[in-house]
Amino acid sequence: MPSNRNLHDNRLADAWATLKAHSDAGLPLDPDASRLAFADPEFLLRRETRGIRFQLELLKPDLEQQAHGIENTIVVFGSARFRSEEEAAALITAAEAGGDEAVIRRARALARNAHYYEKARAFGKLVAQYSAGKDPRDMLFICTGGGPGIMQAANRGAYEGDGISVGLSIALPMEEAANPYVTPALSFKFHYFALRKMHFMMRAKALVAFPGGFGTLDELFEVITLVQTRKSKQVPIVLFGSEYWKRLINFEVLIEEGVISPADLELFRYADDPETAWDVIKAFYRL
Repeated sequence: MPSNRNLHDNRLADAWATLKAHSDAGLPLDPDASRLAFADPEFLLRRETRGIRFQLELLKPDLEQQAHGIENTIVVFGSARFRSEEEAAALITAAEAGGDEAVIRRARALARNAHYYEKARAFGKLVAQYSAGKDPRDMLFICTGGGPGIMQAANRGAYEGDGISVGLSIALPMEEAANPYVTPALSFKFHYFALRKMHFMMRAKALVAFPGGFGTLDELFEVITLVQTRKSKQVPIVLFGSEYWKRLINFEVLIEEGVISPADLELFRYADDPETAWDVIKAFYRL
């Protein structure tokens, strides 16, 4: 008799069905030797299985992005603390009503930097609008760390431009939930910073670094180092907010002291508005 089985049918036992049947039979998943290895969190969290956890954190976001056609991303880094102009204004009003000078100073700093939020938002929208209607292989997608501040702004801009975007968040004790503008199916959470950084670079066609703190500096110099040492292909690296970056880091000192080459300063460009940052990327790829 002819078989009506499909060539691509899964012939392996359905592991989830096995676990469900176990549960339906009222059998608890006790942490003992009889538990299936992949359903045993105590086993998976052992020091000896760390390599397996690395592999899982590599595979899950990779496979999901493949499934959604995410091939090329523009990674946006920046402070998680910056707020929109509207939110920053509300914080100042509340702070001044409270009368605490330290709180007022912090609120004013947020208001002073709120324009970076709005510019990251505009940049995310530019990228999404460029990609609309293009062949998936030519589309560019915003990718951020998935958190608040600049990350939220870039994801928000992509959302407002009718695009989808990626969020690669990290599990931290003081961490907030992923921002609401990340496309839900593309919102990933990591335990390991190293695997998260790897995913930032795996699909990155450009990096735009807005002003930020330790985390932003860590991520920025990781990318610059990878490109400088040719561990990664050269990609456009844009330092957004020239006054901030030039005040924070005197790159000329590195040349004067002989620790980098003058040509290394060609690895990045400065920009002060979304259109200039986008033009740097478009020029690099002749879009």
